[in-house]
Amino acid sequence: MNFLIGCAVWSYKGWVGELFPPKTRAADFLHLYSRRFTTVEGNTTFYAIPNAETVSRWATQTPPGFEFCLKLPREITHKGLLEPYIPAALEFLAGMRPLGQHLGPIFAQLPPSYPPTLINDLAKFLAAWPRQESPLALEVRHSDWFQEPHSSQLTAMLETLGVGRVILDSRPIYTGDDDPQLDSERRKPKLPVQFSVTAPFSLIRFISHPTLSVNQPFMEEWVKQIQQWLQLGVKIYFFVHCPLEERSPSTARHFQKLLEQNSVPVPPLPWNLLDSPPNQLSLW
Repeated sequence: MNFLIGCAVWSYKGWVGELFPPKTRAADFLHLYSRRFTTVEGNTTFYAIPNAETVSRWATQTPPGFEFCLKLPREITHKGLLEPYIPAALEFLAGMRPLGQHLGPIFAQLPPSYPPTLINDLAKFLAAWPRQESPLALEVRHSDWFQEPHSSQLTAMLETLGVGRVILDSRPIYTGDDDPQLDSERRKPKLPVQFSVTAPFSLIRFISHPTLSVNQPFMEEWVKQIQQWLQLGVKIYFFVHCPLEERSPSTARHFQKLLEQNSVPVPPLPWNLLDSPPNQLSLW
């Protein structure tokens, strides 16, 4: 599959009754999630590194074709310089190997405090990653990375090293008069969207507004962009976030529908193929 779609997490109690059947146990969340979506952004590894038993269990609970896109732990990416943490990053990758074919690109999310002046440190870190074992993607959050000449320098480095770009699109939640992040513990940054691909794959993190209609113009833009990239043979991982996590699955399902309506060559959403899917909650 060249297009995979999912959410930021797989374990969320608020999805019981919509994504998951009523009375679903938490122990069954991953099994059911992986039979409704095709990928997941593993935010869980950013906060805690799972043991070998847990990683092996993830592999056995998920069907063929399902991929985890795990985030490097914050103990690696959020401590200042990256070069000293190359051994820890390689150890993390080794710990994820039991996922086998279920292991998708791993991504490093750098904090807003990591500026372009550290590009040499970044280059050493990225160059040390064994991309033949697992693709690596990068998300930057310091605003200077989006300004020239830093933007072009970063793009050139990612292309040279074969590192993918993580594209964060937070425009929907900064559109309109309300602030859907008021009750969120972690606010998403407001940064420019760079529609560029630096590797044979790309990770898109779409931060959706709880009101579906607010997302519509941005989704329509993404439909056209994804169609172009798929025609070029780029593999796309599309993740839907929302400050109200209850809405993420429905929004992802709606985006899948938009792709299909516009004849974008994407595989069917497994959720839509279930014989008796749970009733959807209201999108509005």
